[in-house]
Amino acid sequence: MTGLSPDARAWLEQHGFIPTDDAVWLEALTHGSFNGSGPADAADYQRLEFLGDRVLGLSVAAWLFRAGDAPEGKLSQRLNALVSGTTCARIARSIGLPEHIRLGKQARDDGGADSDKILGDVMEALIGACFIEHGFDTAQGLIYRLWAKELEGDVGKAKHPKSALQEWAAGNRRAPPVYTVTDRSGPDHAARFTVEVSVRNVGNAEATASSKGEAERLAAKAFLERFG
Repeated sequence: MTGLSPDARAWLEQHGFIPTDDAVWLEALTHGSFNGSGPADAADYQRLEFLGDRVLGLSVAAWLFRAGDAPEGKLSQRLNALVSGTTCARIARSIGLPEHIRLGKQARDDGGADSDKILGDVMEALIGACFIEHGFDTAQGLIYRLWAKELEGDVGKAKHPKSALQEWAAGNRRAPPVYTVTDRSGPDHAARFTVEVSVRNVGNAEATASSKGEAERLAAKAFLERFG
């Protein structure tokens, strides 16, 4: 396996990842599609993403627990928003991750470097790599630094649109909202989902996003803006 490129190493160091063992960082930056265009033994990021997801969740949960006395429901609401793929992808873009992901040509041509799913997964894989190399405390410190604006901001404080729509329907004596996937396009690593939400005898709204869950959230938000 080749080592990190000078650009990739400089970028990792710039953002506090402190690479020492090239192999673990190359693994974190490698999408499965790369194996069709790179070294045959190139491991992809999935195992590190699994680990990083847990390190991120525990770190954010600990921060939220110490930050105040919010009840469990509010803590869960904020935790889910702060560790979501959408938030991870947003942070990944803010530090310039897309240009450093190792993708196969077809995946890159299909927009994989700007996929929320891929960016979120690689962000978690980098956290996993940091944990493997330097331990939990260092990985947690990295998370708190990269997530600082998100933790101190309003992410997850507002009621989730799907919950708000459910309560709106119940409060107005309407049937529960129904979500339907009306279209799915693109390859698996850069899929686009269109979801319609409808409330009987009221109306419907539609939204498209890179995941079914995000499309449902945006559809619920659009419905409330139109009918709420």
